[in-house]
Amino acid sequence: MKIIRTYGHNRRDFYADFQCELCKCIERDVSCYDDSYFHQNVIPNMVCKECGSKSLEITSSAKYDDSVVM
Repeated sequence: MKIIRTYGHNRRDFYADFQCELCKCIERDVSCYDDSYFHQNVIPNMVCKECGSKSLEITSSAKYDDSVVM
């Protein structure tokens, strides 16, 4: 899954729309957290609800460094 749109930012919390790289289905309004763990571990392991696949590759990065206090 990869992020195609982000919105509703509040500190490090935000919502995003994701698209599966294989079947191109879109999952909307997913609650997210903007840190390196979420981008490096959670997003690559998200399972597509349509085809059941996951990408296992990092497709995004955190907007701010983890050391930044918001």
